[in-house]
Amino acid sequence: MRRVLVWHRADLRTADNAALAAAAADDAVHPVPAFVFDPRYYGPDSLACDARRQFVHESVRDLRRQYRDRGGDLALLHGDPRERLRTLLDEGAVDGIHVNRDVTARRGRERDQRLGEWDAVRFFADDGIVRPDERAPDGTVRVDTRDDWQDQCEAYFEADPHPRPDDLPSNPLDSDVTVEAVADRYDVDPAKRAVPEGGTVAANERLSWFRENVADYPAVVSPPAAAEDGTSRLSPYLAAGCLSVRQVYRAVQDGPDCRGKSMVESRLFWNRHYAQKLADWPGWTERSVNPVFRGFRREEHDPELVAAWREGRTGFPMVDAAMRALVETGFLNFRMRAMVASFFTYVLREWWKRGADFMYHHLIDADPAINYTQWQSQAGLVGVHPIRVYDPAKQVREYDPDGAFVREYVPELAPLPDEHLPRPAKAPLAVQAECGVEVGEDYPYPVVDFEARADRAREEMARLHDRATEAIDEVPRIRRRASLSRRGRGSDERDRETGGGQTRLDEF
Repeated sequence: MRRVLVWHRADLRTADNAALAAAAADDAVHPVPAFVFDPRYYGPDSLACDARRQFVHESVRDLRRQYRDRGGDLALLHGDPRERLRTLLDEGAVDGIHVNRDVTARRGRERDQRLGEWDAVRFFADDGIVRPDERAPDGTVRVDTRDDWQDQCEAYFEADPHPRPDDLPSNPLDSDVTVEAVADRYDVDPAKRAVPEGGTVAANERLSWFRENVADYPAVVSPPAAAEDGTSRLSPYLAAGCLSVRQVYRAVQDGPDCRGKSMVESRLFWNRHYAQKLADWPGWTERSVNPVFRGFRREEHDPELVAAWREGRTGFPMVDAAMRALVETGFLNFRMRAMVASFFTYVLREWWKRGADFMYHHLIDADPAINYTQWQSQAGLVGVHPIRVYDPAKQVREYDPDGAFVREYVPELAPLPDEHLPRPAKAPLAVQAECGVEVGEDYPYPVVDFEARADRAREEMARLHDRATEAIDEVPRIRRRASLSRRGRGSDERDRETGGGQTRLDEF
């Protein structure tokens, strides 16, 4: 009987796991489940905060419990995954490797390209993503994946999930590390609060709750205070693979018919749409998708402004509350992510990647496909959509009118009346004195003139619009890497992505 290692990565579950299901269903195969703790995930170049590492550790513990409940076990290994797996094959500890294909970039993509050269490795790609083999030297697909994506993605969602094995044999591979030892070795000491517990058990509990409360989703998705508890909060479980996107889709299908249900379904398709973008061109995480914006504002750097943005002391309460929430909890709803990205790039005039990396580091649900494609979209780097400079004061008035979010994360402004929270610097001195809040002392004045900076950004982007459009129109490779939706350039895709409208599947 062939011993086949089932290598878990961003698929920390035993249900709807194509690689595991294939190994378990083959009578000639002895499944050998394993997880490898990669030192680079903890090193100085890693973009993972300790809270996300702990979430992964909890998910690995839960995955091991799932295997032990079925008679097997999960082997825990430590080291460079390629070296560890190569040694296991060369020494005859395993005869083959099953692994679910992931959509990633940077070192992960390099790693998988090398593994793909090994005859013993079999990749599984049941995730709704189209992966053509033909690619340009820069990694861009040579064919339009839009031609096949709609059917493939819909088929993925509608297909039955892969069954979880009922019984598994014992694991012949010994662990050489424990989760606790890894946490101690790399001094994993999370400082964030209100971080959800990792693992499939916690994921399914949250999914069950959300399915029963999905009708409330439209009212809570945009206000940041309501979103903290009222939205699905399933994104960390999807990022770590404690649940598959299909499992969430199928569960929501069993919920009540309502607008919330259709909105969630739409967002699950958008999840796959973003993944397709990164699969089409892995450069999303590193450089501007449209070459007209290559290096845009990279040298125009003000460290003090960046520090004010990161630490939530820009003098714009909604921006500051959002950034403090991100750093304190590792969560931020989509509208606030879009707002702080817009502020960073258009108003502070900073290079998009500095902000994108910072957000990716702090997010518990960090997904490279979503984070980096959205940062580029919000920064206008695709070059074919009208730019949107979020007004932080307007965001307070529309989405935090009672100041619940601002007061929680910017408590120094808590005594101010609601009407002055959008622009504290404009509060009359008498009001400040009465409330005991002195702007400039207790809370900073705005670090920049928002209106002047926003106008300048609009003018600058307008001057570059024609060149950016020409690049999209004249170079098919750039249109393919941008993976534009079927709607084309005639509407504002970002309004759809931020909840401004519902998307039909035939629009992708």
